This record gives sequence, structure tokens and C-alpha cells, in this order.
Amino acid sequence: MSESKSEAGKKKGGQKGKKLIIVESPSKAKTISKYLGSSFDVKASMGHIKDLPVNRMGVDIEGDFEPEYVVIKGKEKVIKELKKAAKKADEIYLASDPDREGEAIAWHIANELGVPDKTRRIVFHEITKRAIEEALKNPEGIDIKKVASQQARRVLDRIVGYSLSPLLWRRIDRGLSAGRVQSVALKLICEREKEIEAFVPEEYWKIEAQLEASSPPPFSAELFKASGRKVEKLKKEEAEEIYGKVKDAEFVVSKVEKKEKKQKPKPPFITSTLQQEAFKRLGFTAKKTMMIAQQLYEGIEIPGEGPVALITYMRTDSVRVSDHALREVRSLIKEEFGSDYLPARAVKYEASKGSQDAHEAIRPTDVRRTPESLKGRIPDEHLKLYELIWRRFVASQMKPAVILSTTVEVEAKDYIFKATGSTVKFDGYRRVWPDVKDKETLLPDVSEGEKLKVLKIDLSQHFTKPPPRYTEASLIKTLEEKGIGRPSTYATIVSTIIDRGYVVRAQKALFPTPLGRIVAEVLSRNFPNIMDVSFTAHMEEDLDRIARGEKPWKESIKAFYESFVKELDKASKNLLKLEDYSPIKCDKCGSPMVLRKSKYGKFLACSAYPECKNVKSLNQVDGVKTHGRKGKNKRYKKRA
Repeated sequence: MSESKSEAGKKKGGQKGKKLIIVESPSKAKTISKYLGSSFDVKASMGHIKDLPVNRMGVDIEGDFEPEYVVIKGKEKVIKELKKAAKKADEIYLASDPDREGEAIAWHIANELGVPDKTRRIVFHEITKRAIEEALKNPEGIDIKKVASQQARRVLDRIVGYSLSPLLWRRIDRGLSAGRVQSVALKLICEREKEIEAFVPEEYWKIEAQLEASSPPPFSAELFKASGRKVEKLKKEEAEEIYGKVKDAEFVVSKVEKKEKKQKPKPPFITSTLQQEAFKRLGFTAKKTMMIAQQLYEGIEIPGEGPVALITYMRTDSVRVSDHALREVRSLIKEEFGSDYLPARAVKYEASKGSQDAHEAIRPTDVRRTPESLKGRIPDEHLKLYELIWRRFVASQMKPAVILSTTVEVEAKDYIFKATGSTVKFDGYRRVWPDVKDKETLLPDVSEGEKLKVLKIDLSQHFTKPPPRYTEASLIKTLEEKGIGRPSTYATIVSTIIDRGYVVRAQKALFPTPLGRIVAEVLSRNFPNIMDVSFTAHMEEDLDRIARGEKPWKESIKAFYESFVKELDKASKNLLKLEDYSPIKCDKCGSPMVLRKSKYGKFLACSAYPECKNVKSLNQVDGVKTHGRKGKNKRYKKRA
């Protein structure tokens, strides 16, 4: 039988059966290469190769919102190399990340290569030999629905950014920018600041008795009921009256209640919960968490092994776990902790409302690779994050902890004092995942009718506290709960508003700068839809519908634009006077502060000038040390 031209060509070129795999990063390429033979060539696109142009909108509004894609500066050489490798290959596999951005990257690469007959898309959620081989056995076509959703997001953000930013330049300062989702996050932070400023502390008093029973330890009981009614916040006069009555009273145990309760483990991590826990337990910013997680996913150099991918894909909102991974973790739990810690069957967690459930939860690729086995072999910060992921995953498949909760009520004349305590009867999952908030409170073994010795009675003054400022963790949690943003965008949302100088991070909290507050005020007054939380969440739902193929992307963009352009036209013609915009009050006299301009740039000045000559930088936050926006952290001289 004569050989075909293609087969002859393979032999002539010395590349018989050569297969090309294209991924985004060199580290991912290196890890994958380790698992495949010499018949595979693995190349990296270095992320996106095409995007909307930098110096213009790049969206044809009149032409049905068609985007204009251009080669990203510096990517010409990459494309040339990919085309060269594609010519030598018989099969081409596009293996960019398994999400909408990855799908768009694959789509652009496929269009540039121009060889659809030999180009396939492969998807895997962990970079292991098993997962890659399985993906190669089941190649797919590019999911054009996901591409459409990514395009819609990109076009939406470009329209909003290029339309709003010039208005901010005209009214506040050159170089400012506004983002569709970031601006809503900024609004949440600014609204919280307003709540804090408007908060008026309320005084209240507490009465606590330090008591001792016949058995240790001594314990504290707080006033719970007075004349049969529950005590909330005592006024000073009432507290002093009660104190006078109970200070010499006999304290007798009137009720002892013991209950067992089960404390269930939490699901394995998704993107948002990983960012929140890494912030709380490790002090990592969302951006840092995602950078380290990306490296753990793509592959870390381990001495004697080369690059090893340690976790599954880190951008996910799904708590689903593969059957293979469940078998592995259950086996480990039984061997390492014993049958007492292993549930009768694998624990299945329900996806939250709105979850796309496209990927697995974040877990170790090999649960038997313990954190202890990696000590000294990978960087410390990578080990810390890996250990967090490993422990959360193992704990999620362990038995609940059993907590013994004890409540003791103590009678003193017409008043009831209450003490609560808890002890761990069975640690269960907490053996692997101790809760930072859970602390045992031991109470003595007392019985009803027992008389107690009064060590002292404390009457103390307290004040209600304002709502706390957002931290990165609480902001991400709020964005997720309100349906704003998606796993791939949370870290970017936070880092963007900080990089723009709208927010500063200090004492772990997020403080809006005067500049950020003015930007939020300008946008909220002129673009109520864009800055509306529910409207933004609705747009996110629309993008999900597009990804599922339930709605054409241009139809969604058109509906948005028709509403947006009305607000835009109105704002362009009728922007409120700048002085009305400043939500900042003078810290010296309480008058509103307004924007002024000098040879040093824009600054805030007290509207009560010349009586009050107070001025502030747009980046100055009272009592907080900030570094400001690059190029904008100027010092402003006070007016004479």
C-alpha cells in the first residue's frame, strides 16, 4: 500500500506524529512536558495574544458592537513561533485554562493559526499525568458560548471605562478611570465609611459576677434577666440600682443544661473562600493568594522531581470533588486518623446559588503529598497556602466534631445571671482544621441548688461600636453574596481600586481616600444604574446566561447600552457643580470640603475659607499613613 502525502511529509520532516500543545505560561508548559513523550511539543502563548486596542475604545457601537481585536504589543514574536510550530505538527491541542478567559485565548490562537482541521481544544482542571492523558483522549471544539460571554464582559467594561473616565477627567483630575464592577465595590466601601462617620455611640452597662463553686475552675456569669425580663442594654441608673441589690446577695445555681451538638466541617475551598481564609489566617492579600495559587496549579520545582502541579485549578465557584479524589482522601483519613474519623460515605456539598459548577473545588492534586513532606522543598509562602488547601480538603471529608455545651443559670434575689461553656467531646474534623474562633470555655461541675461563693461583682461601662470597615476578606465575601464579580475577578477588583488611589489598605482594613469618595459620589449621582448593586449583579447573571447559550451576547450589550447612553448624555450635559460632590467634611470646623486647583494640582479645601484655611491632599486619609496614587501624591501648600 502506498503511503499518503501527509505521511511522507512527516517522515521527510523527521516529525512523524508530532503533536503540539499550546498553554498560557512557560511553567505550565514545563510541567506538562514532564508527563508527555518526545512526540509532543509544548509551547506557551504567554497569556492573551489579542485584545481590544489600548488607545481607543475598539468597539463599533454603530456596527452592532463588533469588537476590534489587535495583536498585543510584543506578542508578534510569540505568534510567529506558534505558527512555525503548528506547521510541523499533525495535531494541535489548545490547552489554555478551563474558564472563559482561557476559552477566549484558545479562540484567538486558533484564528491566528488558521488550521481548523487539525486544531482541537482540551480541558483539564489539574496538571497531572492522569488528567492530561484523559483530556487528550477526549478533545473538544472551542466552546463559542464561553467565548461570547468573555467578549461581552470585555466589551461592557470597555464601553463603561471609555465613557466614564473622560467625565472624571473634566470634573476631578486627569488620568482617573472608572470600571463597571470596581466602581460598585468602591461605592460599598464609601457607603460603609459614611455609616461609620454617622454612627453615634450608645452607652450601656454590664454587670458580671465572678463566682466559685465547690469544684474548679472559677467562672464568670453575666446578668441575664431582671424581674423575669431579659436584660438588653442597661442604662447607668438601672445598672447601679441592680448592682446595689445584688452585691450582697446569695448566689444559687437555679438551672444546669447540657447539650451535645455536632459541628460540621466546611466544604473544600472555592476561590472566594480561599482568598478570605488566606487573608484571615496568613495575612495574604487576594492578589498575593491568587499569584501563589497560580504557581501551585501550574507547577512548582521540587528537588529531585522537577516541576510538580500541587493543586487543582484555582478559579472556581464549585464545591464538587471528583470520585477519584474522594477515594484517595477517604483512604488517607482511615490510615492516618483511624476509622473513627471517617464518615460512612463521602460527604457531598451543595453548590451555592448562582454557582457555575464548571470545575472542581480547589484541592491537592495528590492528597498523600502532605505539607510535612514539602517542608524545605518549596518556598515558605507556597507551603503555607498549600497546607491551608490540604487541611481544608482533608477536613471536609472527616466526621463532625462533637461539642458539649453547658449553660448555667444562677439566681441572686430577683435576678438571673448566666454563664455558658463548651468542651470538645470528639474533635472530628477539627483535628485537621482547628477553628481560630473556637475556644473551650470550661465551667465547673455544678448542680441545681448549689450555693456559690462570690469573688467579686463588676459594674462596667461600654459603648456600642460602629460597623467595621471592610477588609479584603469581608469585601470579597460581600461581593460574592451580592452576585458582583466572579472567581476570576475578585482579586483584580480589590487590587484595581487600591492601585488607582481610591482606597488604601491599613491595619488590615480598606479606607476610602478623599479621591475615592469623590469619584464614588460623582458616579453615584450621575450613573445610578451603573453604580446600583442589583443592576450589576443582573449583568453578571446575563453573562452567565450567555455562557450557557441562553442569550445572544450582542442582545445583552444592546439592552445595556440603550439604558447607559441615556445616563451618559444626561451626565455630559448636566454634571452637578463640583462643590456639591465632595462628601468630605472638614475635620477642623465641620464644613464641607470642596475641590480646588493650584499649581501643585487638585486638592481639597474647606468651604468656610477664609475663616478656616484647612486643606487636604486627595490621597490623605485622617489617621492613616498612605502612599497615594503614583504620580499624584503631591503635598499642597496652605493658602495664606
